Amino acid sequence: MKKRYAVRTLVPAVLATVALTGCSSSDGGTGTAKQSRKTTGTAESADTAAGKPVTKGGTLGAAGSACPMPVAFDYATSWKPEAVEVDPGSELAALGEQGPVRMVCEIDAKPAGNIGYLRVWAGDPSDSGPRAVLEAFLAADPTAGKAAYTEFEAGSLTATEVTYTVSSELLDEPKTERAFAVATPDGPVVVHLGGLDSDEHQQMLPAYELAKKTLKLG
Repeated sequence: MKKRYAVRTLVPAVLATVALTGCSSSDGGTGTAKQSRKTTGTAESADTAAGKPVTKGGTLGAAGSACPMPVAFDYATSWKPEAVEVDPGSELAALGEQGPVRMVCEIDAKPAGNIGYLRVWAGDPSDSGPRAVLEAFLAADPTAGKAAYTEFEAGSLTATEVTYTVSSELLDEPKTERAFAVATPDGPVVVHLGGLDSDEHQQMLPAYELAKKTLKLG
């Protein structure tokens, strides 16, 4: 079953999680201080990331999986994936859109004991590279700042990752979020990890690293 972002659903849970995770589709500049570095080799192993070790719970992306999409990757055991369908033109559709991409999948960490989501966003085919897509993604979030970009190889794909902070009146201090993007023949894909706060984010990192490590074209 797909989660639909439409007026008729009122999506109270989405409103709450958007406020908590800092995912915003409002237009605005970030005023971020950007830095770049390039790494080689494979993405960091999920086993060495901070937080709880994770094991594979399943694979997303292929037709027939919980979230068909242009890429495929493994998700952590106990995390719950659900496809998202954004209804264009609805008053709440903007909650499922950020910059050049729209949400297509949410993987909920609550069954695994954390508060947060691994979200997948996809866009229409374009000539934009992964970094340009991430810059537009952050530019659409007025709460984002202090962004640092890294290039890495995700299987056969060249990817860019951004680590940044999110500030809000609801937070005592800025919290860390991160996302990575790849370009596919079907359009760009962004995989984003938020969290209730920086501690929750850190605890969920192994699931995010698992997605990075196993990413491939769907």
